[in-house]
Amino acid sequence: MPAPFESLSEFRDLLQQLPVPDASAIAAARARDAVLTKPPGALGRLEDVAIWMAGWQGTACPVVDRPLILIFAGNHGVTAQGVSAFPAAVTAQMVGNFQQGGAAINQLAKAFGARLEVIALDLDRPTADFTEQPAMTEGEVVAALSAGWNAVVAGSDLLVTGEMGIGNTTAAAALAAALYGGGAGWVGRGTGVDDAGLAVKGRVVEAGLARNAQVLADPLQALRCLGGREIAAMAGAIARARVDRVPVVLDGFICCAAAAVLARLNPAALDHAVAGHVSAEAAHGRLLAHLGKVPLLDLGMRLGEGSGAALAIAVVKGAVACHSGMATFAEAGVSDG
Repeated sequence: MPAPFESLSEFRDLLQQLPVPDASAIAAARARDAVLTKPPGALGRLEDVAIWMAGWQGTACPVVDRPLILIFAGNHGVTAQGVSAFPAAVTAQMVGNFQQGGAAINQLAKAFGARLEVIALDLDRPTADFTEQPAMTEGEVVAALSAGWNAVVAGSDLLVTGEMGIGNTTAAAALAAALYGGGAGWVGRGTGVDDAGLAVKGRVVEAGLARNAQVLADPLQALRCLGGREIAAMAGAIARARVDRVPVVLDGFICCAAAAVLARLNPAALDHAVAGHVSAEAAHGRLLAHLGKVPLLDLGMRLGEGSGAALAIAVVKGAVACHSGMATFAEAGVSDG
């Protein structure tokens, strides 16, 4: 399904008319959970995850057979300000590594049976330096949202979005600050900058917020002025998943900054999403709190690439396998007391 929007206004309108989970499927899944061969609540959050999946798949017995991982890559003009420990050329080099199967995300996708697609977005044309002008024009941000929307493969039953883009923790910090306030307090070490580099990132974020202040009350304008193509593409993919009723596992700080744009446009926009993990990037936990998401995993990861969410695919698979595959007390001939 090609992206059904050609402007930010049309994308905004789309976010106001979203499908909701199937209440009858949720009720049936809860009824099934109540008679499975286990004490009530014995599987903890796995039970909640399975019932959540049931609501979006519209069945009492959900499955995860066709998980999809989308990795979007983009370059950022703000890297000229010295905000990263690595040069911008690393973005394209890592895209090559993804395509050759050599990155962590490739191994995780293989381990959990996920299809992996890598989408490079105009790497030879970085976004503008947002301390000097808006990062993107409306046409550019709509194109990136559309790229994310169009990348979602029909028939997928679980979606993870990840990213690669030197400088994108700076863009994500600026975007989070625009959406929730707090200025440079959203800045973290990203790829491992030292204290001096952290101070530079803070100054750059404050400069970007000041330069674009007049339009930042609008979440989509904040995305346009401070974000990146890969960040917008993740937002587009997550929105498409909602329209197609595909559950989403959110990754780290950058992915959640993209998702937060949707949440600010419609507080219910992320009902189809769970947080895969909380990363070691300092502000990610705060961002999850704003989104009202409790992470499934906390392993100190900060790689990006969708890696934390990809690992959480195993949790979701485990949840639906137990829920849909376990015998009921009656089927097993076990007394339920």
